Amino acid sequence: TDNRLRMNCELLATCSALGYLEGDTYHKESDCLESVKDLIRYLRHEDDTRDVRQQLGAGQIVQNDLLPIITQHRQDKALFDACIRLMVNLTQPAMLCFGKVPDDPVFRFHFLQVTSHLQAYKEAFASECVFGILSETLYDLLQLDWEQRQEEDNLLIERILLLVRNVLHIPANPNEEKKVDDDASVHDRVLWALHMSGFDDLVKFLASAQSEQQWSMHVLEIISLMFRDQTPEALVSAGHARSAEEKQRDCQELESLRQKEHAEKRSRTLQRGTRHSRFGGSYVIQGLKAIGDKDVIYHRNLQNFKNYTHDMGKAVRRVPKRNRKAQECKDKRRSALNVRLFLREFCVDFLDNCYNRLMYLVKENLIREQSQQHDETYYLWALSFFMAFNRGNGFRADLVSETMSIRAFHFIERNITNYYEMLLTDRKEATSWSRRMHLALKAYQELLLTVNEMDRSPDETIRQSSSVIKSNVFYLMEYRDIFLTLLRKYDETRQPHSYLKDLVESTHLFLRMLERFCKGRKNLMVQRKNVKRKKSRGKKQQSFERLDLPAINNHLSLFCLQLSESLTESIVPFDATSETPLEEQRTEAMVRVQDALLARLGPEALGLLRAARSVWPEGDVFGSADVEPEEELELLKQILHANLPRSSPPETGVEEDEDGAELEEEELESVQISETEFNFLDFIKRFANPSIVRPYLLLLKSYSKNTPHTNHCIARMLHRLAVDLKMDALLFQLSVFHLFNKILNDPAAAAYKELVSFAKYVLNRFFSLTAQNNKAYVELLFWKNVGAVREMTEGYSKDGCVLSFGKKPTWTEEEEEELRKLYEEHRDSEVPDIVETLLPLLSNSNRNRRQVVTQLVHMGLVENAKELKKPKKGTRIVLWTEEQEEELQMLFEEYRDSDGNHKLTAKRSRARVVDKLLSMGLVSERRELYKKRSRSAQGKNSGKGMTEEEFLAELTQGFPDDSVERDDEDESEDESEDSEEEEEDEEQERERSQNGGRRSQSMNSPLERRADVGMSGPLLWLQNCLNRTASDREDDGLSQPVPLVPVTEASEDAMENKSFLRLLRKLGMRAPADEQESFWRIPAKISASQLRSAAAALSPREDEPSEERNGSMSPAREPQQEEDEEDSTEQRAQALRALLLARTRKRHTSEDTGMCGTLCQMAPFNYSFLTELSIKLRGAHKTCLFYSLLWLSNSQECASRR
Repeated sequence: TDNRLRMNCELLATCSALGYLEGDTYHKESDCLESVKDLIRYLRHEDDTRDVRQQLGAGQIVQNDLLPIITQHRQDKALFDACIRLMVNLTQPAMLCFGKVPDDPVFRFHFLQVTSHLQAYKEAFASECVFGILSETLYDLLQLDWEQRQEEDNLLIERILLLVRNVLHIPANPNEEKKVDDDASVHDRVLWALHMSGFDDLVKFLASAQSEQQWSMHVLEIISLMFRDQTPEALVSAGHARSAEEKQRDCQELESLRQKEHAEKRSRTLQRGTRHSRFGGSYVIQGLKAIGDKDVIYHRNLQNFKNYTHDMGKAVRRVPKRNRKAQECKDKRRSALNVRLFLREFCVDFLDNCYNRLMYLVKENLIREQSQQHDETYYLWALSFFMAFNRGNGFRADLVSETMSIRAFHFIERNITNYYEMLLTDRKEATSWSRRMHLALKAYQELLLTVNEMDRSPDETIRQSSSVIKSNVFYLMEYRDIFLTLLRKYDETRQPHSYLKDLVESTHLFLRMLERFCKGRKNLMVQRKNVKRKKSRGKKQQSFERLDLPAINNHLSLFCLQLSESLTESIVPFDATSETPLEEQRTEAMVRVQDALLARLGPEALGLLRAARSVWPEGDVFGSADVEPEEELELLKQILHANLPRSSPPETGVEEDEDGAELEEEELESVQISETEFNFLDFIKRFANPSIVRPYLLLLKSYSKNTPHTNHCIARMLHRLAVDLKMDALLFQLSVFHLFNKILNDPAAAAYKELVSFAKYVLNRFFSLTAQNNKAYVELLFWKNVGAVREMTEGYSKDGCVLSFGKKPTWTEEEEEELRKLYEEHRDSEVPDIVETLLPLLSNSNRNRRQVVTQLVHMGLVENAKELKKPKKGTRIVLWTEEQEEELQMLFEEYRDSDGNHKLTAKRSRARVVDKLLSMGLVSERRELYKKRSRSAQGKNSGKGMTEEEFLAELTQGFPDDSVERDDEDESEDESEDSEEEEEDEEQERERSQNGGRRSQSMNSPLERRADVGMSGPLLWLQNCLNRTASDREDDGLSQPVPLVPVTEASEDAMENKSFLRLLRKLGMRAPADEQESFWRIPAKISASQLRSAAAALSPREDEPSEERNGSMSPAREPQQEEDEEDSTEQRAQALRALLLARTRKRHTSEDTGMCGTLCQMAPFNYSFLTELSIKLRGAHKTCLFYSLLWLSNSQECASRR
C-alpha cells in the first residue's frame, strides 16, 4: 500500500509538472520534457496489472495534456517527439499489454479498465486538429530526401504511423455508442478527421512511392483497420441508386416475410375455437405412454397440443464449454454516407495506383520472413477485400494482376493447411487460428470468383489467361481436394457458422467451374498422387521389413558358405577382459547376430554364429557342431525374429544420423506422382460420405436465416449426390427427415421451392424403398456409407452369402453346430493341422482358414488362435541316424554305375544329400555331383553306367531342392521389373528343370548358350574382368566384391541386353542389391579358380573334341589337364587384350593422354581400387582408366615373366 501511495504521489507530481490547460490554451512548465520522459520510464517498470497505465488513463493525461501539447507546441521538436513516443506506448492494444484475454477475474477487470481508457483516447483523437498536426509533420518528413533524412526522422515517421494504427485498432464500445446504420460512430468520426486532414493521401503516397517501400507493412495495417467495419458490396453501392437486381432481391425477401406472417396468422385462426372456454380440461392421449404403462394425461388447451413434448417442464441441460458452438464475429455495420463515399474513392485510387505494388512488397516480406508473426492475415484480407471491390466496381483484370496467379493459390493453400494444423495443436488459441483460417478461405474464394469473372470478359487475352489458371488449378491434386478436406474436417465447436457458409459457397463455385471446364474437353489429364503406406508392426517388425531377405539368402546359400579366413579370424564373440559373465555375453552375442542381420551383413552374421557355436557348444544354443547349411539359415531366421533382451536400441547400420525417424517415416509412406484421366462424376463420388454430408445438413438447419444463394448451394450439392449419383439412400436418416418435415410444414414454404421439391423427392424414394426392404425404417437411425447404401438398396444377401462391404461374414446356428461336431470328432486325432482337415468337411465351401479359426475362438472351442497356427514346413532340424548313413553309403556304392530309380526311405533334399556325401568322404568335391547333359539324345550315356549326378537325381527324386528353390525365388525377385518375355523364358526353364532337365550351375562346365551375334566385345571385356579379379585374389589373398563397370558403349548396351544379363546370372554374378548400387558385381564368395573357369567358358571352343561338346566327358579331370587348359586360356586372353589395346591406341585422342599418364603411375594399387575409382568417373576419363588398367596388366605380366 505504501508503494502504491508513493507511486500515486510521484505520478501526480509528474503529471502536474507537465503544465495546465486554461480555456483552449495550454501552458507548459519549464521541466515539461523531463516529466514526459519520467512517465515513459514509469511505464517501462509497471507491474502485471498495468497500474501506471490505468492511473494515467484515469487522469486523462492524453486528453488534457499530451494532445494539447502536440497541437500548440509543435515547434518544440524534442517535446513533440517525446509526446508522440509516450502516446504510442499508452495507445498500444490491451491484448499486447496482457498477452491474451485473462481468465482470472482480477486480471480480467484490469484488462477491461485498460480497454475503457483506450476507448476514451480514441474519442479524443476524433479531431481534425490532431490529425492535421500529424499529417503536416509526416508531410514535412517525407519531403526530405534520403541524404537529408536523419535516423530521428525515420523513427518519428514510424511512430506517427504506429500511433495512427493503434488509434484505429481500438475496439468500439457498442453499449456506450448504441449507433444504428448510417449513423456516425466514433470510428467513423476518426476516419472523417483522417480524411479531412489529408492523411489518407499520405497513406496512398507511402503505398506507391518507390523510396518508401520500408513502410509497406505499416501502410497495409492502417488500410485494413480503416475498412474494418466495411464490406466491398456496401462501398460499391455507396452513392448509387439501387440496381434492378437489388430491388428484385429485396422484394423477394419482403414477400417471403409477408407470406410467413399471413401463414402464422391463418394457423392461429384455425387453432382458436369457435366457443371460448374458461376451463382447459384434462385429456388422455391414447397411444402416447407416460413414465408408467398408462397413457399421458394432458392438462392444457387443445390449441397447444401440437407443441407437446416430454421435455416440457424439464431443466435445460447445460452444454459443456468444449461442446459449445463457436461464436460468430461481430456483424458488419453500415457507416455514414459521407464516410462510405470517401472510402469508396480511396478504394478506386488505391486499386489504380497502389494495389499491385504494395501487394508485391508485402508478399516479398512474407516470403523472406522479414515481417512480424501473423502479418500474412493483413495480406489475405487485402486480397479478398480489394478483389471483391474490383469485381463489383466494373471489373478490370489489370488492376489486380499481382494477386491473380497460380502463386497466389499456392500461398493461400499453404496457409490454410498451416492454420488447420495449428488449430488442432494449439487448443488454447483455437479461436484465433479459426479466424485466420476463415480469412484464408475467403481469399481463396475471391480468387475463384475473380477467375470466374475473367471467363466473362470480352477480351480474348483475359479469357485465355483465365483458362491457363484454371488448367493449373484443376491439374494439381492439392487444389482439387482442398474443399473435400475442409468439409471433412469441419468442427462446429471451433469454426463458426459463417465459415461453413463460405465453405459451402466456395465448394459450389469450384464444382461449377470444374464441371464447365470438363464439358469443353474430351480428355482432361490431372495429377494424381499415390501414397503407399506400409503397416507399422512395432520396432522389431519395421526392422524386419527393412531387411532384404533375398539378399541374406543369397549370402547364406550353399554357394557362399565358405567365409574368408580373415573375416572368420577377426570375429570374437566374447570379451575375455570384461567383467560381464559369459552367460550374459552369450545373450549379447545373440543380439550381435541379430544386429548384423538387420544391417544386411549376412556373412558377418554367419561368421559370428559359427564363432559363438565354438565358444558355447553346450545346449546347442547356436546350433549343433554338425549342423547343416540349411539349418544354419533357418537358425539365423529364428534369431532375426526373436525378441531378445537389449540394454540399448539396436544399431541398424554402420552409421545412423539424427534423421533416422524421418527416414523410417519415408519408408513407411512413399508418394508416387502420376497422371490420370479426370472424370467429373468420379470426383463427385468422393463427396458421397457422411462426414461431408453432415456439414451441409448442419447449414441447412438455418435455412430460414440463410440467403437464397446459400440454400441453392446446399440443394445443388444434395441433388448431385441423390440424383446424379443415385445415392439418395445416403440421406435416409432420421434427423434429415425431421429437417425435411420442418421445411414442408413451414408457413413460408413457398419461398423455398427448391428445398421443398427436393425434400419431396427424397421422401418418395424412401417410401418406395420400404415396399422392397422392410428394414429401411431401422436404417433411418444410422448414418450410412457407400457400402451400407448399396446393401440397403440392392439387398443384404446374395446366394446365401452375406455381402462383404467391410463387414465380417456371419455364421448361422446350423453352421456353428456343424463346426462344433466336426471339431469334437477330430480334436483327438493326431492330424498335423486340424483346420485343414475341417475345411473340406464343411458344407459351406466358401469358408477360408481365417474364418474357421476366428469362429473356433469365438465359440470358445480353443483359447487362442496360436493353438491352430499352421505348422511350418522345412523348419525342423532333422539329424542323420546311423541306419540312414549306412543306407546312403550302400545305395551310393551299389548303384553309382547303374541306371535305375532309387530313393531314400527318409525324405531328404538334394542339398542335404550332397553335403552328407561330402562329409562321409564318398565324393571328394562337389563338382563330381554336378549334372552333365548331352546336347542330343544320341549323346546320352547309352551303354554306360549311372553317374554320381544321375544317382543323386534319382535318389532325391520327388523331394524339393531347397537351395535351387531359393535361388529361383531370388532370381524372380531380382527380375521382377523385366519384361514378360523374360519371365516366360524363366518359367520354361523352371519347367524343364522340374522334369529332370536342370542345367548345371557350375562354372567349370562350358556354357551351352552364349550371347547373340555382336557380343564379342562385351564377352572379351567380361572375360578380362574375371581373369583380372582372379589374379588379384591369388596375389592378395583377400576376396571382396568387385563391380563390373562398362567402359565402352558396346559394354553398356550389353548390360541392358536380357540374354547377357542371364549369362551373368549363370556365371554367378550378383545384380545390384538396392538403389544405392548401380553395377553388377563379382561376389567375394567365388574363388580364383572358379573365376578362371568361368572366363574359360566364355572363350570359343572351336578346338574342342566332339565328345566334350556333346557333354559326355567325365566330370573328373586330371590335374595336369586342368593346368594346361588354364595356361592356354590365360594365353588366349592375353592375346586378345593386346589386340584390343592396339586398336584403342589408334582411336585414342591426345586430350586423354594426360589422364592416362597420370593413371598409369598408379601401378602399385590393386585392380579393385581402380575399379572403384572408375565408378566416380564419367565419359572419356572412364575409358582412359580402362585403357590404363589394360596397360598396367600387361606391364605387370611382363615384369613378372622377367
